[in-house]
Amino acid sequence: MTSLLTDHYELTMLQAALGAGTAHRRSVFELFPRRLPEGRRYGVVAGVGRALDAIEDFRFDDEALGVLDEGRVVDEETLAWLADYRFTGDIRGYAEGEMWFPYSPLLTVEGTFAEAVLLETVLLSIYNHDSAIASAASRMTMAAAGRPCIEMGSRRTHEEAAVACARAAYIAGFDTTSNLAARQRYGVPTAGTSAHSFTLLHDSEEDAFRAQVSSLGEGTTLLADTYDIAEAVRLGVEIAGPGLGAVRIDSGDLGVLAHEVRRQLDDLGATETRIVVTSDLDEFAIASLRAAPVDGYGVGTQLVTGSGHPTCGFVYKLVAREGEDGELVSVAKRSKDKISIGGRKFALRRRNARGVAEAEVVGIGEPPVDDGDDRSLVVDLVTEGEVVGREPLDAARARHHAARAELPRAAQQMSRGEAVIPTVHLDG
Repeated sequence: MTSLLTDHYELTMLQAALGAGTAHRRSVFELFPRRLPEGRRYGVVAGVGRALDAIEDFRFDDEALGVLDEGRVVDEETLAWLADYRFTGDIRGYAEGEMWFPYSPLLTVEGTFAEAVLLETVLLSIYNHDSAIASAASRMTMAAAGRPCIEMGSRRTHEEAAVACARAAYIAGFDTTSNLAARQRYGVPTAGTSAHSFTLLHDSEEDAFRAQVSSLGEGTTLLADTYDIAEAVRLGVEIAGPGLGAVRIDSGDLGVLAHEVRRQLDDLGATETRIVVTSDLDEFAIASLRAAPVDGYGVGTQLVTGSGHPTCGFVYKLVAREGEDGELVSVAKRSKDKISIGGRKFALRRRNARGVAEAEVVGIGEPPVDDGDDRSLVVDLVTEGEVVGREPLDAARARHHAARAELPRAAQQMSRGEAVIPTVHLDG
């Protein structure tokens, strides 16, 4: 159950609205960003599949109701209403793996106020976290320029966040994860061989390498920097032969060491042995290693912390509600520096004749007109309470690759900058 993954005030608002007779007014909530994280040129939508799972599981069973009753969070009338809670409305939004920009209408939740307001916290929790990880991961895989990236940050974050991180990173182009729960739940491919403790366990590095090769085969990856890197490389090729799969370097000047190790491997005849580097990498470090003979990157801490931006700053605001005549009325927050734009939104990616994105076009009240080269961004996710937008994770991964490829070339720059395309609002 996900019903208690929420804030206390969601339920007190519900109680007050039930008492006032306004809880059942048809309402439209929108989940959106007001801005990109400082210096970023685009963001990546992730967490959609997890959010759909959370909506299906959003129920108040006896245990949850008992917590609310014991704590006197809400009154008896509200408890009775919550016991029968089911979201029966409609949700539309950006598909997973898609790009986002300031004021992109990432999610539109339409139902009664009572039904829709309760989903605010859990949706924001999932979208803010997973999209932050995917956005950082996208920059890293872009910097890697086709070389494989391994997610290995489980020990640097909360144990459940680690699973979500692995999933989000895979969507944004990471090839594998070290996290086995991500494999179990989402089918993310896993990889891993050994840590320094395995080498230190044995009486010598040679004994450790022989044990690993004997167990995992010559295609394994040997950790080369426990003692002396050059000696470890020599031993590795001697034990596994020229078919040694890879060596991993986890410390030192990775660029310089990669060149030295590549020369040594080639001299030993291990010309196909790959070099994998780790050690607190981020997108900037990966970009700086582009000219080095590195074949893969293992990324941990910087990935699972969003590389300096651990949240996206998404908000969930009421943008329309039922008026006295039964029609929807646009509403919006107007406080300083926290402006919302009222009305139900639709969005498309405006592209030129070459398929390059030029703008994020958001229609208010009605969909913007496709001029022939554009691409609609909003899809059905939940219809009359039933999930209709669930898809394989590889579909989101493929979507991310295609959506990123259509961005202007400036999106590839690691330097700080503004959104790579503008957001344009069209009032219907």
